[in-house]
Amino acid sequence: MTDHIKTQLADRILTITINRPERKNALTQAMYGAMADAINDANTNKAIRAIIITGEGDLFTAGNDLTDFASDIARKGGKAPVQRFLEAIRDAEKPLIAAVNGPAIGVGLTMLLHCDIACAAETADFRAPFTQLGLVPEAGSSLLLPATVGNSMANEILLAGRVLSASEALACGLVSRVVPTADILATATGIAAKIAASAPSAIVKSKALIRGNRDAVEARMTAEGKVFAEQLKSPEFAEAAAAFAQKRKPVFADE
Repeated sequence: MTDHIKTQLADRILTITINRPERKNALTQAMYGAMADAINDANTNKAIRAIIITGEGDLFTAGNDLTDFASDIARKGGKAPVQRFLEAIRDAEKPLIAAVNGPAIGVGLTMLLHCDIACAAETADFRAPFTQLGLVPEAGSSLLLPATVGNSMANEILLAGRVLSASEALACGLVSRVVPTADILATATGIAAKIAASAPSAIVKSKALIRGNRDAVEARMTAEGKVFAEQLKSPEFAEAAAAFAQKRKPVFADE
């Protein structure tokens, strides 16, 4: 377990906190692995009836730590931790509740599509700058985001890098409520408490029915993962990573 992921179990609610505020809660492979383990363990832990994911400080997460991601340190046989995390949130049996305490970037947005409920602080905004990084959508977002917010809005977010405010995210159905920043964790905990007080078997079965066709999501995630891996080795991503390190805008060559 990395110190950059905190877990707390109280009143049958597991709270997972992304705890790297000094780096804008950017996610490393070790952090992905720790979150995957916590969510997978919750599937068989009868003491856990709901899971909250939130961030420390004033950001939910800035997305992938590009330096860590570019180094590709995690693949030494078996699945990469980021893949294990995405599969964990896709297949989680217990309800997942996102308490989005601030800006949610990249996977900070796409993970919400696998959460059963997402609440946002007034200071939150949402962006998926994949194409600006030479990458493509992940976590099934090319399928799930259009289904959630509509095709045109999804294309603006995924292709043009549109940033959604908290109120816009509420209006298009990405989150279910917006609350004052100071109230975000209490709000999510209150929702989780209602779930935890309900019949646990009925909750798990209801969630599975609501989520619907898992196979289609798995197939899309597999397709995205293949193209994403190709783009990680591309000149476009190399330029984006270099530009990030040099604190400049990337310049992409014509194909």
